[in-house]
Amino acid sequence: MKSLQCDCQHLLENVVGNKIAMNPLDPGEFRRQGHMVVDFLAKYYENIEKYPVLSQDEEPMEAILDDVHQHIFPGLTHWQSPNFFAYYQTNTSTAAILGEMLCAGFNVAGFNWVSSPAATELESLVMDWLGKMLDLPRPFLPFGNGGGVIEGNTSEAIICTLTAARDRVLRKLGHNSIAKLVVYGSDQTNCSFQKAARVVGIDPRNFRALKTTRSTLFGLSPDSLEKAIRLDINAGLIPLYLCATVGTTSCAAVDPLEPLCKVASKFSMWIHVDAAYAGASCICPEYRKFINGVEFADSFSFNAHKWLLTPLDCCCLWVKDPNALVNSLSTDPEYLKNEATESKQVIDYADWQLSLSRRFRALKLWLVLKSHGVQNLRSHIRNHCRLAKLFEELVEEDPQFEVVFPINFALVCFRIRPSGVAGMSNGHADNEHGEAWKLNEVNRLNAQLLHAINASGRVFMSHTTVGGVYVLRFAVGATLVTEKHVIMAWKVVQEHANSLLSMPASEQHSA
Repeated sequence: MKSLQCDCQHLLENVVGNKIAMNPLDPGEFRRQGHMVVDFLAKYYENIEKYPVLSQDEEPMEAILDDVHQHIFPGLTHWQSPNFFAYYQTNTSTAAILGEMLCAGFNVAGFNWVSSPAATELESLVMDWLGKMLDLPRPFLPFGNGGGVIEGNTSEAIICTLTAARDRVLRKLGHNSIAKLVVYGSDQTNCSFQKAARVVGIDPRNFRALKTTRSTLFGLSPDSLEKAIRLDINAGLIPLYLCATVGTTSCAAVDPLEPLCKVASKFSMWIHVDAAYAGASCICPEYRKFINGVEFADSFSFNAHKWLLTPLDCCCLWVKDPNALVNSLSTDPEYLKNEATESKQVIDYADWQLSLSRRFRALKLWLVLKSHGVQNLRSHIRNHCRLAKLFEELVEEDPQFEVVFPINFALVCFRIRPSGVAGMSNGHADNEHGEAWKLNEVNRLNAQLLHAINASGRVFMSHTTVGGVYVLRFAVGATLVTEKHVIMAWKVVQEHANSLLSMPASEQHSA
C-alpha cells in the first residue's frame, strides 16, 4: 500500500495524473472506460478455476436489456435526470460507476484485515484523504488516534455511535440505567435519529426533538438544549447523546455546533455531527465554516453518495475514539481468529459497523477522488450552489413568489406568496377565520402547485412543512444539471402557478 500512501499528498495538492475531464458522466468516456473495465474483469475471471453455474433457462443479454427498457424503465423515477430537483439527490459519475463494477467483479467480503488487506488499507487511506480535504481536526484522523470508516448510510452511522455512547455509560452505571438515558436533537433532525434511538433501546419517552423557530433560522438553540437537559437531570434522567445537524433535511438549516457542543460537554454527553447532505460542501474553504466547532464533537458523518459524485451506499464516519465502537460492536468467534487481528496492529472494520460482511465501498470513492481531484470536486459543488442561486434570483424576480428560508447550500425553499391566494388582500385574510385560515389556504395552493408541476413529468420537486409553512423544495444536485435545466424548471413552475392563480376563487378551492 506504499504507492497508495504516496498518492495522498498528490491528491491534496490536486496533482493527480490521468485526470478525467470534468464532465463526470461523459458518454464517450463512460463507453471507453467501460470497455477497459470489462476487459480487466474478463482477464480476472480467466484465472478462476471453477466453472460458472448457469441457469437452465438461458436468455441472451439483448433480450434481457429489451425487457429492462420495456418493463423496468417505465416504473423508474430517474434520480440521475438533470430535471430531478426533489429530496437531496444521490449523484454519480463515470469513475464511481466503474468502481462499482470493480467492486462487484472482485466481490470481496472484507470483514477483517486478513480477509482482504487491500480493501481495509484502501478504506483507511481514502478516509484519511477525505478527512484532510474537510480539514477535520487531528483527533479524528489516524495520526491523532481517531479514524474513519465507510458505513452504508447515516442511520448506520448514528446507530453505531449511539450504541457506543450507550455502552460507555452503562458500563459505569449498570444496564438497568438504560431506561433513564435521554437523547437530544431538534424538530429538524432527520428521522433516522429517532429510528436509531429505537433500535438502540432508548425509551421513546426519552427522545427529545427540541422545537426550533425562525428566530434561530431553524437551528437548534443552545439555551433550549441546556434547559431541556437540566429538566431531565432534575427528573432523575441521564443525558446521553446529542445529534447536531449541518444541513437539515427540510430546509438545510445549520445547528450552531460550537455553542451546542459546549453545552453538551458540560454533561459528558456523546456529540455526533450529522452533515449527511452538506458535509461534502465543506471541502470548499468558503463552506468549511459551517462545521466550525466539530473539534468539540465525538463523531462526524456525511454521505458521499449525496453530493460527491459517488453512488449509494457511501456514508463516511469519523470518530475520535475508535475503541468506543470496537468495545460495543466487536465479537471474537474462533472461526475469525488470526495472527493479524491478534497483533492489534491492523483494523478489522467489522468491529466498526453493524454487519459482519462488508462491500469494498472504498474502491469507488478512491476512483472518484483520484479521477477528479480536489479542485474539480470543489468546482462541482460550487456549480450546484451557483445554479441554486440562479433559481433563487428567478423566484425573487416574480412578485407572486417568495424564497422562504435563507440559502446555505444548493437548496431553495419557495412558495406562492399569501397575496396570491384568492380571497386575500396584501397577504391578509378577507375571512372571519383570520390567520389560521390564511395559512391553510396558502399551504393548500402551494400543495396544488407542486402536484401540477410533478404531474407534468417535466421536472420533479418535493416539499416540506417548517413552522407550519408548506414550501416547495428545489434541490440542485444532479450530475448532469445545467443552467438550461434550472431555467426550464422555473418556466414550468410559472406556467402552472399562472394557471392556478388565474382561476376564480371558487375554482382555486376545488382545483
